[in-house]
Amino acid sequence: MSTNASGTEGYAEEAGVLIRQWRGISFSDRHAPVLHLLPTVPSRVLDVGAGVGTDAAALAAMGHAVVAVEPVDELRSAASDLHRSSRVEWIDDSLPDLAIVGSRQDTFDLVMLTAVWMHLDREQRCRAMPRVSGLLRDGGRLIMSLRHGPAPAGRRVFEVCARETIGLASASGLEPVLQLLMPSVQPGNRRAGVTWTRLAFEKRVAHR
Repeated sequence: MSTNASGTEGYAEEAGVLIRQWRGISFSDRHAPVLHLLPTVPSRVLDVGAGVGTDAAALAAMGHAVVAVEPVDELRSAASDLHRSSRVEWIDDSLPDLAIVGSRQDTFDLVMLTAVWMHLDREQRCRAMPRVSGLLRDGGRLIMSLRHGPAPAGRRVFEVCARETIGLASASGLEPVLQLLMPSVQPGNRRAGVTWTRLAFEKRVAHR
C-alpha cells in the first residue's frame, strides 16, 4: 500500500505508465545543465523523490554512495528491482520533514531535488528548505528543478518560483550558483508548455 505522503497523489495509480515513460529519459539528458556541478570524486548523495531510480543508478555508477528517497511504494519497489546496486540504499521517506533520513544524523555532499518542490505548499516549502540544508555538509550542493505550466489531472501541484526558492535557500545558509530556465525534456510536456527552472546552491562554510 502506498504512503499517503503529501504530494504523492496520483502517482501510485499511474505508476505503470510513469515507469515506462521515465525509463526513456536518460540521466545525461535530464540533467545536462547541471552535470558540471556534480562531485568529481566518490561522494555521499541524497536523491529525494527518486522515482524509478534512473538518477540514483547513474550516480551510483559514477562511484557515489546514494540514499534514494521515494515515498510511493510502487515506484520504489520497481526502482529497487530495476537498479540493483550495492551503492544505492532505498528509503521510504518524504518532504517536508525527511524524518527517517534526518533521524540518522547523516550528512551529504550533494542533495538532488528533481521534480519535487512543486508538490509542497508554501508552509511545507518553508519547513523543507532548512531540513534539506541541515543534511548538507559545509560546501555541499543542492540541485533542484522547479516545474512551471499546466499540471496533470489528479496531481497536487503548486506554483513555485525561483525568487521565493532562492530566498528560502539563502535564509538556510545556501548560496545560489546556478539559475536556468529550460524547456521540458519530455515531448508531451513541451507541447503542453511546461518549462523548468534549474537551480543549484552551495552551503556556506560555517565560521568557527
